[in-house]
This record gives sequence, structure tokens and C-alpha cells, in this order.
Amino acid sequence: MGLVNFDMMKFTKTATDPNSSARAGILHTDHGDIQTPIFMPVGTVGSVKGVYHRDLKDDIKAQIILGNTYHLYLRPGLDTLYKAGGLHKFENWDRPILTDSGGFQVFSLTKIRKITEEGCTFQSHIDGSRHTFTPENNVDTQRIIGADIMMALDECCPGDADFRYAEKSLKLTQGWLERFAKRYHETEPLYGYYQAMFPIVQGCVYPELRKRAVEHAITVGGDGYAIGGLAVGEPTEKMYEMLEVVCPILPDDRPRYLMGVGTPANILEAISRGVDMFDCFMPTRNGRNGMLFTWNGIMNMRNAKWENDFSELDPSGTSFVDHAYTKAYLRHLFVAKEMFAAMIASEHNLAFYLDLVRQARLHIEAGDFASWKEETVKRVTSRL
Repeated sequence: MGLVNFDMMKFTKTATDPNSSARAGILHTDHGDIQTPIFMPVGTVGSVKGVYHRDLKDDIKAQIILGNTYHLYLRPGLDTLYKAGGLHKFENWDRPILTDSGGFQVFSLTKIRKITEEGCTFQSHIDGSRHTFTPENNVDTQRIIGADIMMALDECCPGDADFRYAEKSLKLTQGWLERFAKRYHETEPLYGYYQAMFPIVQGCVYPELRKRAVEHAITVGGDGYAIGGLAVGEPTEKMYEMLEVVCPILPDDRPRYLMGVGTPANILEAISRGVDMFDCFMPTRNGRNGMLFTWNGIMNMRNAKWENDFSELDPSGTSFVDHAYTKAYLRHLFVAKEMFAAMIASEHNLAFYLDLVRQARLHIEAGDFASWKEETVKRVTSRL
């Protein structure tokens, strides 16, 4: 029996900024269209921590969320996910999902993993059991999870690696990509909709390696291309430099995804260099710790200065929580260690990030993104 022919994911570029490399587009998937630039909330274990799906859709206006292959593989496990009909049905989310390969999480388990050409053997952080990811079984795992967009298995090179290590790491990633792509094309989706594949461009902070990685990834092919191994310890300016190397030589008709980045300023600077898609744990993790990102700057909600400030959280914000609760109330919740504080802050921060990329898109379409970006970066990075 031959493979079923599914409609491929399509990317349509709709506007460009005349004074930067910023672009707007539409990513068409079987679970809905995604307007880019886009920020994707991180739903590591099948949930965006502390946020209702209802609020993700209606208030935050998330168009796509993430799942993490490493965590979902360990718990609830592939048997449960397959019996549920995939992650969409398991978590009751009917919009697009992207899964990373788990490579970054395995990279983080420095003391309890071993990487070889065959794959990566690691110990579970849950119970210490041993597991192996190969490019082949990583495809199979992501097929069972059922994400609309699958990331190829890669090794995430440390940001401070020397050239020799980075080159060796890239060769490993390239070999894994070829095997991942082969297995991807030998298999088919399990749940009746197309699953896209994105190679991950590595190469640390070395332009020669980054160019080599792009050329190889294009040869292998992909529905889009991810840029990995940035914001992992290298200086911010190096990250921007690598984007300036990579983005101009990536295919213009495919989406570009900068993995795990970052602050509002990082996102705007990356958009200006041609990036379309982003994810980061920062809005939710920092929110749970009392940090709010707003259109007027960054607030630490535990500071005493907010104790009797009964103004709205963010008068310029678009989330209902921005106008429903005051700074004094949210500070009180954090000081009292009330879990509702983390929920409010997470929802606010996610809504702000989604509004940030939405406004970026509008200014790209209007042709004044570059000047708007310069003014906005100054505003959103100030400390209140």
C-alpha cells in the first residue's frame, strides 16, 4: 500500500518592510492559518502552564502552541497519546501545534545523557530510566504526538563552544537530519492531516558553519526552517549577527523559526532581520515570578511601589486582565503567595507577546516597521 498524498503546508508572504528585512505572511496548516510574525506559547507537557485553553483562544489569541517531544514521550507516554488520537484530541486543542524534537531538553541533561552518531541515550528526569532518541524513532514519536509541525532531531551546541566542537556538533546534526528526513518520507501522518518537517540550522556563533548548515538543510529540504542554538549563552549581538548570516540565504518562500527566543526586544530585532516565528518560556516563567512585560516597560510586581497603585496593569494592553485587575491587587496576590497571581501574570504576558507580534505585522503592512521598532524597543525595555 502506497503512502497517502496529503496537502503540504504552504507559506504565503503578504508584505515586506521597505527599510528592514521584516516580512508578514500566512502559514496555512490543516488546523488553521497562522498570521506571521507569530509568537507561540510554550505548552511543554500538553498545557500552557496555568492558562485555560479558552483564554488562549479568546483573550490571548494564540494561533499555535508548542508541545515538547521529550516531556510528552516520558509522560503521559506514546501509548496514551496514540489511544487518545494524538495531542490535539488529548488536550482538546483544535488549532495548530508544533513539537520540538526534544534535542534541547536532552542537551540540558548534561550529566545524564550520552550522544553518539547513532543517537542520544539519556536518563529520565522523572525516574532515572534509560531511553534513546534516534532520528528514526524521533520521527515515529512525533508522528504519534501528531503535531502540525515537527522539528528534526539535532544537537544543540553550547553558545560558548570553540570552532572545533561546533563543527563536530554540526556534522552530527547534519547526519541526523538526513536520517530524520529519510524516515519522515518513508512514513505518513496517523491522524488524517499533514505534518510538516522543519530542519534545524545549527553552527553556534561561526558564520562559516551557519552557512554550511543552511546549504545542507536546503539540500535535504523542509516545509520551513528553524534556527537553533541561539540564546544559549552567547552575547546578544552574536545572535543578531548569526541571524544576519542565516536569514538572507534561507528560502524566501518558507517560514523561518527562531527557537527559544526571547525578550520583547529580541523578538522585534529578529523580525527586522527576517524571522517569522518565535517561542519562549519567558512570558509564563517570568510571569510566575512576578515580572510583567508591558507596553510602557517591565514591572516587578513584588516591589513595594505598587502597594497602593490602583491603576490598571497595562492601560495600553489588550488582555481583559490588564483592565480587570490593578497593580496593587496583583502585588498583594504575589506577596500572599496566591496561585492566582501566577495565572494573571502569565495570561497578561502571553497576551502582550501576541499583541507585540500583531502590532509588528500591522506596521510591516503599513511600511513603517523599522521606525516603529526603534521607538518600541526603547519603551518595552525600560524598567518601571
